Amino acid sequence: MDFGLLGGVRARVGGDDLDIGHTRRRSVLAALLLEAGRPVSAERLVDRVWGARPPLRAKETLYGYVSKLRSAGIDIQRRPGGYALETDRVDLVEFRALAEQARAEPDDQRAAELYDQALRQWRGDALDGLDSPWFAQVRDSLRAERAAVELDRNDVAIRLGHHAALLPALRDATQADPLDERLAGQLMLALHRSGRSSEALQHYDALRRTLADELGTDPGKPLQDLYLRLLGQQAPADAPAVPRQLPAPQRWFTGRAKEIADLTEPSATVVITAIGGAGGIGKTALALHWAHQHADDFPDGQLYVNLRGFDPVGDPVTPQNALRGFLAALGVDDPPADLDAQAALYRSLVADKRMLVVLDNARDTTQVTPLLPGGARCTVLITSRLQLLGLLTAHGARSVALDVLDEHESRAFLVSRLGAERVEAEPDVTRELLELCGGLPLALSIIAARAVTQPDLPLSALTEELKDQRLDALDDLSADLRTVFACSLRVLTPAATELFGLIGLTSAPDLSLKAITALTGRADTRRLLRELEAAHLVQQHRVGRYRMHDLVRLYAAEVAPAHADANLKAFIGYFAATAHEGDRLIEPHRPPITAPDGDPAPLPDVTAAMDWFDAEYESLLAAQRLAAEHRWHDVAWHLAWALTNYHLRRGHAAEDIAVWRAALDAADALQDRFKQVSAHKFLGMALTDVGRYDDGDHHLRQALELVEDDYGKAAAHRAMAWAMERRGDVAGALEHAQAQLVRFRALGIPVRIAEALNDVGYRMARLGDYEGAEAHCREALALNEELGHVEGEAATSDSLGYIAHHHGRDADAVEHYRHALKLYRQLDNSYEEATVLRHFGDVLAAVGRHDEARDARQRALTLLRAQGRVEDADEVLALLG
Repeated sequence: MDFGLLGGVRARVGGDDLDIGHTRRRSVLAALLLEAGRPVSAERLVDRVWGARPPLRAKETLYGYVSKLRSAGIDIQRRPGGYALETDRVDLVEFRALAEQARAEPDDQRAAELYDQALRQWRGDALDGLDSPWFAQVRDSLRAERAAVELDRNDVAIRLGHHAALLPALRDATQADPLDERLAGQLMLALHRSGRSSEALQHYDALRRTLADELGTDPGKPLQDLYLRLLGQQAPADAPAVPRQLPAPQRWFTGRAKEIADLTEPSATVVITAIGGAGGIGKTALALHWAHQHADDFPDGQLYVNLRGFDPVGDPVTPQNALRGFLAALGVDDPPADLDAQAALYRSLVADKRMLVVLDNARDTTQVTPLLPGGARCTVLITSRLQLLGLLTAHGARSVALDVLDEHESRAFLVSRLGAERVEAEPDVTRELLELCGGLPLALSIIAARAVTQPDLPLSALTEELKDQRLDALDDLSADLRTVFACSLRVLTPAATELFGLIGLTSAPDLSLKAITALTGRADTRRLLRELEAAHLVQQHRVGRYRMHDLVRLYAAEVAPAHADANLKAFIGYFAATAHEGDRLIEPHRPPITAPDGDPAPLPDVTAAMDWFDAEYESLLAAQRLAAEHRWHDVAWHLAWALTNYHLRRGHAAEDIAVWRAALDAADALQDRFKQVSAHKFLGMALTDVGRYDDGDHHLRQALELVEDDYGKAAAHRAMAWAMERRGDVAGALEHAQAQLVRFRALGIPVRIAEALNDVGYRMARLGDYEGAEAHCREALALNEELGHVEGEAATSDSLGYIAHHHGRDADAVEHYRHALKLYRQLDNSYEEATVLRHFGDVLAAVGRHDEARDARQRALTLLRAQGRVEDADEVLALLG
């Protein structure tokens, strides 16, 4: 499936446009595509689609739009962070990739072809017809991207001698943007080379007068120089030498197209910062790459100093020493000793010059401020591991944020160092190697250097070493990740350093503020996190949620406090206690067990509970792993218990297997019969759900053998009934369901009697006894409605739909299935929603409503695939085919 954003929003299959609906639905699709696979929360989608005027039930409307888009075959996934759509078949992605290739292409003819291919991706105005304020901002940004590519293409076309053909487009462009000096220069050069030099000079004169009248300024130095060249004038032969202090750029620089574009139109002072890692993110490489690309824009010279703000062996360079070096480069042999006098002289010398100043590896704003020129014609690039907030507020600096390289950029970096043949020889190994490096440029550089020096060593050997000894494998004589990270800790307070280490011990991919507060037990946790953020050791990637780069987290674990058990128990206790409360909301009829120790987060209702489980899911899994590693058996088992109903609603069978295996180990260590029975039962059900029937049967029979109480025996029979039905033994399933019903009737537990009645009725229907089945299910439905047991009502409605369909009452079946779907969606139970959609599709097809049947089956297929229900998904796919 191909997607289009550079024009009207569209989705195409085989060259044909899909019907993706009205403007708001297209807005949802566009907002997800623009995030390039990153999850977007429902709240953010609402804001982007409707702005300040959302409808009354915006979230419900949004969910409907997402469902419709899924029905069209668009694979929108639900993740803990929100909705995500992963695809690289987007015209905007193709446009950017082609433009990046063109800029890196040394052959002008090939570069021109690539630029033309990039610009052909545009079908009109980007995001045409989408009208929210957010889309207006994105549209303006995309227009600027297109304009920058058009200007680059013009430069190449002029160098190739295509100036005459370019003249009409250049005239139109300058009329649309008369103050763009680069565009004006291209027009002047094209006119001159077409034999119309006098017209080129007239255009310059007209632009000079316009700038003077409207802005009170003269044309920039590059345009002035071009004007002088066209007049036949040259600079005096005795002009003073200009400083050219830039170090060589990194030969294998890769990616960063967006950041380079951000820097191309800098404010007076630009700060390059790093997000997602302390050091090694590539700040200096980006600064030098951009500086060399634009060196000709600064004819009066380029100054550079490494301020050594985070040097592992020396002190930071003082402003006096840095200024002394700058003044010497500017021809001052005997500079004043006083810092203020040095700074004043420096500013005077560069006041009217067009210069670039690169201040690399700055420690803080105090170190940088004296080195800022006063003239507006200078540009300053500053790199630092800290957020230089003082510079941003006092001097109007702008921040260009760096994150890790994505997989495509990381692969391109390896190819540039090792060659395509070596990288592509082991594609799976390369993919794993890139994942282990986590997109950190320094890590990729170290691995590439090791591979270059050992050309006969397969990449698989490096990958294995990196898996076994992650940080040790990223240590060589010239670069050491541990040292890079350690330098960033020097600026932290002891409390922030301790927090850094504690977060490393959790192994969670991201954490909420509440979870981190539970870990520290401190009231000032938010302040400490701001300190870590300022040093780029953690990133607040969403409001109230923090993450570390994998390699930073490994280092944090190495420097963590030696005695942290109390902190970790409080951390795990927070998750266990909140999960316990959430599970009680999701399934209030579950037999009560003793709550675990911990301070739970408040959860007012089922919706809040499901949202909390969604947001904290990966952290919950990490908390259980942590408990198992420390042999804290009670809480390890309890986390599995509390996750069970959430797993059932979301269809997380594979994850359920992992957590119940850990819980079974814990139960065996505790020699607790109830915990062992529960672990065998739920592990058996999860194994059965993924098609591992023999393994599942083993654990379910173990549960039956171990269970002692009547309630437990009834529950074990219910699990056996479900598993035998999955294996195709419906008669055996009915026997166990009937045994379950007898025991629950004897115990007198109404909610379990209702569930058992439905289980018996559905299996009777599967065996063709529709009258007996309907009697059982009608009794179950009445009891569920009396109890207010919505989940039971939904399940029974599903069964009644099946009975009605196979009894020849398809109209009744449609209504039963509609009701079941409504209730399961109300419960946010996507697992059972998929099951009902599958049944619903069968009924709709039987009554000749084939379009609706296909829609239901397509939605079922999307959910089944997301839940890992491979056999069910294959059966639905066959029906669709």
